[in-house]
Amino acid sequence: MVVMVMQQNTSAVASQPINPQSSLRSPPQSQPINSQPISLASAGPTPHRHHHHHHHHALDHAIGPLVPITVAHPSGEPAAAAAALMAASPLARVRLSDIAPYDGAPGGPYNRAVEALAGSLMRHNAAVIELGTEDTALMRCGLEAARLYFRTRVQQQQQQQQQQQQTVVAKGNRGVYMYRAGRALEDWDSSPPCMADIFKCMGKAARAALCAMARYLRLRSDVFNHLLDDTPLPANEVSSSVLVATYLSAALQNGKGAIGGGKPAMNGEVEKGLVTLISSDSPGLQVCDPNGRWYLADGGSAPGDLLLLTGKALSHATAGLRPAASYRAAPDYMAGTNGSGRTSLAFRLMPQGNAILDCSPIAAAGHVIPQSYVPISVSQFMDDLSAEEDATRNSLSKEPSLRSVLSDPLSYLLRIIGTGENVRLQYRSLRKILSTAAIDDRCPPQQIQNSS
Repeated sequence: MVVMVMQQNTSAVASQPINPQSSLRSPPQSQPINSQPISLASAGPTPHRHHHHHHHHALDHAIGPLVPITVAHPSGEPAAAAAALMAASPLARVRLSDIAPYDGAPGGPYNRAVEALAGSLMRHNAAVIELGTEDTALMRCGLEAARLYFRTRVQQQQQQQQQQQQTVVAKGNRGVYMYRAGRALEDWDSSPPCMADIFKCMGKAARAALCAMARYLRLRSDVFNHLLDDTPLPANEVSSSVLVATYLSAALQNGKGAIGGGKPAMNGEVEKGLVTLISSDSPGLQVCDPNGRWYLADGGSAPGDLLLLTGKALSHATAGLRPAASYRAAPDYMAGTNGSGRTSLAFRLMPQGNAILDCSPIAAAGHVIPQSYVPISVSQFMDDLSAEEDATRNSLSKEPSLRSVLSDPLSYLLRIIGTGENVRLQYRSLRKILSTAAIDDRCPPQQIQNSS
């Protein structure tokens, strides 16, 4: 009887059709596992099969996403928790091989991938690009090498502090390393390995995503190429794009952005460039959707999953058709899944400084161009953005924060009395701070330009 039941289960599994892969890969839903043993061979059962029952996943899971690095390493997080994070992610998952430009007529996988990528950016301000097997192995190696690099530097710093009895943190151990192609390295030992190969890999994916977004807007796929560096770079020229390796922990988070290299803002950061791709070894990045709600964007991601964000330079070049994304570090995930920190690799595809951001291709494609989008040089555009950020940060720093008021209310009251200000007006201002703290977890909703 046991043999007959096993043969029936085997034939039932073999008769199930295997769906072809699609360019839009939604997170797989959990399926109940059959409690009865399933035979994998046509031969009769061996005596040992009655004692060892192996549970096999569904066949379509064989082509599913790779196991996250946080699950592969002994971090204490079960695989079921990572699967739950992936199932909760609303982002579309698009293969890089499906959006890569190629010669010939567009096929079904390419068209579906472009639609899925644009739809995810429109609804969630982010998308996920899946790399191939070789590129995934490279990203995994890069994340592990960057983690080892930063942790080694921290240990060396602690040893030096113990010897010199100092508590000042050295600049080189700040947990952020920036790599630009073409720049001469003063010391090969002072940089994480694999940076050049990862720069090429993520740069290829960023350019492919930019081409796909242009195609969705009824533009030539290479319409933004005049903004980018030449490939490969000319001799003695440094790349405009940058690769940022970041190691975040409670000790190194002070004053650093969510993915490194940026200035942390009160209500998240906004990318300045064209496209940003992020790979991390554990969840920890929140993105604000067009409705002003923050959500965990990299939950359940594997090293071969690149989180795609768009910046303000692309928003200006597309006349607001592709708004810039706001992001921030998730407080609950800052220390990593096992408290050992979070490592990430972020590639910022930046335009050249002497390029011109012009919306004339958008107008030629039939889109409506608001009057505020005028041609401007990239260098002037970046300077204006930096000036706006500094002005906003200075204005916010003058206002008393809720934490400072609650931590020392007596000093706050004495300071009000000493200045001669009206205590009742200051009390109303304090109530305003308390009321705004309840909605502080929302970012301003975006007004997306109509693409028609």
